[in-house]
Amino acid sequence: MTTPGVHVLGIRHHGPGSAQSVAAALAALEPDLVLVEGPPELTPILPLLADVDTAPPVAGLVYAADEPSRAAFYPLAAFSPEWITTRWALDRTVPVQWIDLPGAQSLALRAAVEAARAEPGADGPVVDPAGVDLAVTDPIGALAAAAGYDDPERWWEDAVEHRSGAVVDSVDSDGTAGGTALEHFAGLTEAIAELRRDEPAPAPLVDDAKLLDTVAAALPTGPATTAVREAAMRKAVRAALKAGHERIAVVCGAWHAPAIDPKTASVSADNRLLRGLPKCKTAAAWIPWTATRLSQDSGYGAGVASPGWYRHLYDSRVRGEDPETAASSWLVRVARELRAQGLAASPAAVVDAARLARTLATLRGRPHPGLAELDDAALTVLADGERLPLTLVHENLVVGPDLGRVPDNAPLVPLAADLQRLQRSCRLKPAAKSQTVTLDLRTDSGRARSVLLHRLTLLGIDWGEPADAGRTTGTFKEAWELVWDPALAVAVVEAGMYGTTVASAAAAKVAAQARESTDLATLSALVDACLLAELPVGDVVRALADRAAAHSEVSELLGALEPLARVCRYGTVRDVDTTQVAQVLEATALRAAIGLPGAAVSLADDAALALRAAMESAHRGLLLLDAPAPDADPGPDPVSTGPGPTDQWTAALREVAAHDQVPGLIGGRAARMLLDAGHVDRDAVQLRMSRALSVAADPIDGAGWLDGFLAGDAMVLLHDTALLGVVDEWLTGVPVEVFDDLLPLLRRTFAEFSTAERRNLGRQLSRRSDDAPSADTLDTTRATPAALAVANLIGWKTA
Repeated sequence: MTTPGVHVLGIRHHGPGSAQSVAAALAALEPDLVLVEGPPELTPILPLLADVDTAPPVAGLVYAADEPSRAAFYPLAAFSPEWITTRWALDRTVPVQWIDLPGAQSLALRAAVEAARAEPGADGPVVDPAGVDLAVTDPIGALAAAAGYDDPERWWEDAVEHRSGAVVDSVDSDGTAGGTALEHFAGLTEAIAELRRDEPAPAPLVDDAKLLDTVAAALPTGPATTAVREAAMRKAVRAALKAGHERIAVVCGAWHAPAIDPKTASVSADNRLLRGLPKCKTAAAWIPWTATRLSQDSGYGAGVASPGWYRHLYDSRVRGEDPETAASSWLVRVARELRAQGLAASPAAVVDAARLARTLATLRGRPHPGLAELDDAALTVLADGERLPLTLVHENLVVGPDLGRVPDNAPLVPLAADLQRLQRSCRLKPAAKSQTVTLDLRTDSGRARSVLLHRLTLLGIDWGEPADAGRTTGTFKEAWELVWDPALAVAVVEAGMYGTTVASAAAAKVAAQARESTDLATLSALVDACLLAELPVGDVVRALADRAAAHSEVSELLGALEPLARVCRYGTVRDVDTTQVAQVLEATALRAAIGLPGAAVSLADDAALALRAAMESAHRGLLLLDAPAPDADPGPDPVSTGPGPTDQWTAALREVAAHDQVPGLIGGRAARMLLDAGHVDRDAVQLRMSRALSVAADPIDGAGWLDGFLAGDAMVLLHDTALLGVVDEWLTGVPVEVFDDLLPLLRRTFAEFSTAERRNLGRQLSRRSDDAPSADTLDTTRATPAALAVANLIGWKTA
């Protein structure tokens, strides 16, 4: 026997207990229409949830068509009441609609809030239009407090998630709920109604089609927005009744349950709340979701911290297990996970852990063991008190690695469809769990995968992050760390504004960035990225040439050289023409080399450090032009004939190293670059070091010269005793009062050496001390107390 009228089932989003109760209530009510809290834009594509290729978790995506970054997600897990309700209706061909405030209006309201907050003077106190505080009452928290719980999550688990017997026995002849599930929903609605009894009458968000001067109006959890959403849901219920439906089931958040009945507000009052709301053009789609993302707030402001645990609870109820059995089977899964980590988690230990969990639940006054009790029992019995092994248990079980799936015929923007095609052709399957792929660029498949990942990076779709490719000196090998985050769906939609395919969109975005960028280093890096992604570089190179011709800042010119040199040196592995890049490189290197000596004179310490870093970057890049290619095919070098960038660079370094007004940080580094490149001999370097570290020179500047010359590498001192002697004599000859000022600089220089390097330096210095005082010249009387103290410290026994 069915019950006529409107039946409101107040649920908790992502609650397995609510999902079980909803399924039981729907089976008893047999409604002829099902209404669910959610954006109506998803209603036309709800049938896709019944497709055999759809697997939760999935999420509805509603976004502004003209600004895709404004979007809202509506996740559904296998244990979500909304999923259970919608699938129940679809499987029985019962009409189902989602009836929340349309996304076209909620997204427009969010935009209005952001605009209001951005205006000057918008930092004052936030007041809701109804004149009430924005701290909305937490219904679960309030009910938990009334029941004597200090943790709302624990109360919900005890009262709902672990509640047994959630089946509908019957419906009384007078049409009232006679089953336990319907009684549960009725009791919960009554409790929420009591909590909301003193709620003030809602005020409209807009007045005369103009937004009120408040930023609180459109907050997702604000009272005014809640009232508007409930007005929209009541309006949908009235429309359903008017259409002739007799048995209507409405599934919504428990907080809204008392307000969904059309009798709770007049039609005119609801129309006043909904009148004049702003709108925007929207689009909707279903996208795969992950268990990890279920823990975050969604479009209806709900999340669950332990989706894997809730999935286990729901599946155990479907199998007909009682809460005690569900707790034991959970510990079996934990033990299996620990054994996979190499830990001994025996069946006997599982039995002991289950007993401990039940005992903890009894001591804590809980009807059944919850996740907290099971975690404590697993920590104590299965993991021997070590929390580290349970970290993977939390990731793999409590949260879970689940990644949903949507059918191929689901609506997608053209770029997303092309991306799916490329993923299939490259055999790169999106996964929620991190995976490392190593690519061989000498193969067609490796290059295709690399090109796809580099193009997605340019589009801001960060599916992959470059990783360490291991020991290799070649450029044919790449490694990527891949992990698919559902939020990338929004990035795909945003990138779709540039084109309908990955290739065209990436090329268009690169061209746009080249037009807008004025930074030479950014443009040169963009050239490098284009070649890696096998995209045309003409627009970027032209923009780089124009900017370089107008730039006089030496640091920026130097910063542009390394990416350009890398392109010229290694571009051939991808069979791309680097002639245009080489021409820009030569012109930029010439201007940088000419300007460097003048730019290096009389600089402050911060400016000198910045210029030194730019010099090091340029030097690394230009050295690539003379180095033999490790794996590229031999061929003519476009920048190796005649006086090239490296020759001009060497001349500039010689001038900088010899200039008296150049700070030691830069002069010492230039000298070391020339020495390493073989352009000066060690005798010349020893002479320059002697001058920089002489008594007549500024000791602070001498310490800077030494820091620049060594730059964290002690090998030059270890292999050249003459240079080491110059440094030793300088340090031993520095006055004590000056040495105190030098100490921080010297510590910074020598701290960058490895332990082995410092040890070898000490040994060489000890061997140089041929004139050390002998035992005959020591004052043993004065030394005896110190020697005894040291002997005592190291444990030697003294007479």
